[in-house]
Amino acid sequence: MIIAGGGRVGFETAALLDTRGHDITVVEPDGDRCDAMADEYVVTIIHGDASDPDILRQADVEGSDVVAGLTGLPGLNLAICMEAEEMNPAVRTVARIAARDQERYERFVDEAVFPEGASARVAANEIEGSDVRTLADVTGTLDIMEVRVEEEASAAGKALRSVRFPAGTLVISDDDGERIARPETTLTPGKRYVVAIEPDVADEVTNLLRG
Repeated sequence: MIIAGGGRVGFETAALLDTRGHDITVVEPDGDRCDAMADEYVVTIIHGDASDPDILRQADVEGSDVVAGLTGLPGLNLAICMEAEEMNPAVRTVARIAARDQERYERFVDEAVFPEGASARVAANEIEGSDVRTLADVTGTLDIMEVRVEEEASAAGKALRSVRFPAGTLVISDDDGERIARPETTLTPGKRYVVAIEPDVADEVTNLLRG
C-alpha cells in the first residue's frame, strides 16, 4: 500500500495499517517530516512528490493494491489517485477530501474519506460526556450509536421483540456487547447497546431507551 502524505492523518493511518500486517510505503515531500517519521516509526519512506510519476514508480505503484492520497490538499490527493490508476488500472484509490459530500468524487476515486468528520464525532462525544455516543456515519444518512439504557426508560427490562421500535432502527449488539442482538435479547438498564438509526427516528429511539 502507498500512502501519499506523511502528516498527522497519513502517519496515523500508516501506523494503524502496519499493526494490521500491511506493507506500507509513505511518500512525503517534506524532508524534515521524513526524518521525523524515520526516527519514530519503521516504515518505507520515500522523500518526494507523489504526483510525480517517477516517484510513484519508485514506490512500486504497479505492484501495489492501494494508493491513498492523504495529504492536506484534496486536489493533490485526487490527482495522485487518478495518476496511480492510470499507471496501474487494478489499483484501488482512496482520496482525503475536505467535505462530507463523498458522492461527487465517486467518478474520480474508489473511496473518498473525510477524516475531520470522524475527529469531530469523537470530540463531540467527549465534550457531551453523554450515554449516547455516535460511533460511525455509515453512509452519511445512517448513524451507528452506542446507547446506555436508563432505568426509567419505557424499553428498559423488555425483550427486543416486545419493544415497538420505529422503522429505521436496528439494535445490533446484545447486553454483553459481544454478540448480535436477537428477538429475545433483554434491554437491561445500565447496559450499553449498539444501535443503527436513521436520523429521522433518532429522537424516538433515544426516548425509548433513555426515557
